[in-house]
Amino acid sequence: MSSHGYAVLRRHLLNARFEVLPLRGVVDQVSELAAGTTVTVTSSPRKGVATTLDIAGQLTGLGMRVVPHLAARMIQDRRALVSLLDRVADLGIAEVFVVAGDVDTPAGEFGDAIALLRAMSELERRPARVGITGYPERHSFISDQATIQAMHEKSRYADYIVSQICYDPATIISWIHAVRERGITLPIHLGAPGVVDASKLLRISLKIGLGDSMRFLRSQHSVLSRLVTRYTPEELLTQLVPAVVDPANRIAGWHFFTFNEIARTRDWSHQLAARLQEVPA
Repeated sequence: MSSHGYAVLRRHLLNARFEVLPLRGVVDQVSELAAGTTVTVTSSPRKGVATTLDIAGQLTGLGMRVVPHLAARMIQDRRALVSLLDRVADLGIAEVFVVAGDVDTPAGEFGDAIALLRAMSELERRPARVGITGYPERHSFISDQATIQAMHEKSRYADYIVSQICYDPATIISWIHAVRERGITLPIHLGAPGVVDASKLLRISLKIGLGDSMRFLRSQHSVLSRLVTRYTPEELLTQLVPAVVDPANRIAGWHFFTFNEIARTRDWSHQLAARLQEVPA
């Protein structure tokens, strides 16, 4: 890796986004991060979007740059959407992340992220910044054509993309190139697991349909041996640096799916950044 590559990797590590789950104790956990850190808060099917905004408000009070998830299938109708967006504005939050939502049956009129994005635009209640999800690999539950079409539709209403977890750097790089070849120019935050317990990460990967990634992991014996205890994304991030430093790819940085292993992920990222600073030019 060139000295420029090390510098880019270090800068993105120090400015990474941290995604957290709206669980008990998460506010205290996030309080250990530096003020100004971007923290995204997911929407839980059990707790609903209102809980996401409750936690988002508390984290804003800690000085974090908070991005609540708005899960389309958990929002009943446009009246409920207006109420949620008004509350986002009242909290002083200028950015949201729109997802379909991890529920089988929609609560109302919004069956997917596109429907919610359109409604936000038509209601003229769109926050200053809106993020959407991208899928680097074939999804076990969604066809390739559906994900490609959805990306085209969603990108018209969004400001940036966050890629879903994928463990294969070659697959991620191919996806980046494919996104750009389709004419989508939005900046991309590359998603990666944080420092997560192996058994938890494997369960999550299977739940969200990462079939190809799981097959890739099984083929990487050295990676699997480390997964006996805990996963870190260092090898993945290092292999992605050539794509990250290419300006044509418009990579905005890293997005860590912490699964609330927040302190471990922060400590690992800071330690890696410190090691990179010591690398001779």
